[in-house]
Amino acid sequence: MSPQTYRNIHRNTSLDTHGPAPVIRIGCAGWALPTAQAARFPADGSHLARYAQVFTSVEINTSFYRSHQPKTYARWAATVPDAFRFSVKMPKTISHELALRNAEVPLDRFVREVSALDQKLGCLLLQLPPSLEFERTAVQRFFALLRGLTAVRVVCEPRHATWFSEQAEETMTGFGVAFVHADPAPVRGAMPPSADGGPLYMRLHGSPRIYYSAYEASFLDALANRLVQAGNAAEAVWCIFDNTASGEAVPNALALRAKVAALIG
Repeated sequence: MSPQTYRNIHRNTSLDTHGPAPVIRIGCAGWALPTAQAARFPADGSHLARYAQVFTSVEINTSFYRSHQPKTYARWAATVPDAFRFSVKMPKTISHELALRNAEVPLDRFVREVSALDQKLGCLLLQLPPSLEFERTAVQRFFALLRGLTAVRVVCEPRHATWFSEQAEETMTGFGVAFVHADPAPVRGAMPPSADGGPLYMRLHGSPRIYYSAYEASFLDALANRLVQAGNAAEAVWCIFDNTASGEAVPNALALRAKVAALIG
């Protein structure tokens, strides 16, 4: 699938919008519910069912470590409301072990598996290892392969400085692949391009201690304003809390959700 063909398809594929303004999707990496927050969710149902009554999205990270059968994805899709969307992380076999090269077989298998989510598949997440440099030919081949399999939204979290370049941005944009806006920033001083016209996908890993630290109220206040402003320009807005190691993702996501709701009115 060529970049232009992808853009034409994606322009007519509305996975998470209701009218002209996109939904601001706030969620967590996984749907575990810390005991301290359990009372803020419905009492009945599985953790996913309860989670999905409060949040509109979730990021599946377990797919990075192991594959899930299509029937598992289908069961998850059947558990959540129609408007709910999943983001699914690509396997480390593709991103880390093969470094995007010769990935035809595992990529085809992964896309077939996640397709069982049907219309509730909102995004595919590709996180790259810090050691992986941008090499244009290899990246073009990989994204062309990916776009031959799916027109679903794709976001990429590179962690090597060579990806934060005009050439890399042009390559990714050509295939409809957006940069992840991560905190902490993976490369000091390097900023991903603006999300104007495309999706804004934020991954908040926790700071100062990655995966553990909670975010302060002042940070969440500024973030809420940023998300609301982005909603006026971005094609979709996602904000995923990945500071799950000590249970901070859920309370941070709940707090941000309330702040955004107050701003929108």
